Parts: sequence; C-alpha cells; structure tokens
Amino acid sequence: MVTFNYETEFDLKDENLLEYWIDNVVSKNGFSLGELNYIFCDDDYLHKLNVEFLQHDTLTDVISFDNTLGKLISGDIYISIERVADNAKDFEVTFIEELHRVMIHGVLHYMGYKDKSEAEKKEMRNAENVALSEFK
Repeated sequence: MVTFNYETEFDLKDENLLEYWIDNVVSKNGFSLGELNYIFCDDDYLHKLNVEFLQHDTLTDVISFDNTLGKLISGDIYISIERVADNAKDFEVTFIEELHRVMIHGVLHYMGYKDKSEAEKKEMRNAENVALSEFK
C-alpha cells in the first residue's frame, strides 16, 4: 500500500497510477510492497529532518527511513518539492520526470541499491532509468 501525504502546497496527480507503477517496479525486482509512505514537503521541513536525524546541515531532495523486512518493502520517503524543482532545472528535465526519479530512488534504496561510490551511482542510475521507462 502506498500513501501520499502533503506537508506543503502541492497536489500529486495520478496517485493510483503511481502506486501501480511503484508496485510493479518492486515486484519485478523480486520484492513485495508493504506500507510505503511518501511525504511531500518544502526545504525547511526536510532540512529539519536532515539535521535532527542524520546530523547533516544541508538541503537535500529526499530522505528515506527504511522499515523493510526481508523482501517486504516498507518505509517513509520525504521529498522536498523545492529541491526537485531546482534539480529539474539543473538537469534540464521536467519537474514530473525528476519527481518520479526521486520517488523511485528511495524505493530502490530499500531494495539494496546504493549510491556512495561511482560504480554504485551508475548502477542506481541504470535502475532508475529502467523503472522510469516502465512508467506509463
């Protein structure tokens, strides 16, 4: 089950389609979907979480709290709409494309993908691209 929560002025379209897509990506990777919560917020909201829980005094686009048990994907994914908008401009992609990338990025972390080393970043980006290509 995927829930979408809003802590800022933002309204996501196509929640049912997004839930279907996320569930499909999870299933294709050999996992099952448990409880996945997306919380859309602004920079200030996410910055406070970043400082409080991760001791990082920086802005970020996404923070995820993983509650996955075995092959059951569960967790909370906080996304700064402001960071996504800025990153979309920087990467010269649409806001929606960048939003979908960030949304699936958190899920991929829950499935074991990492992004610390260059090789891990490349593998993560490839997995993101495959997932994005399956969104219809």
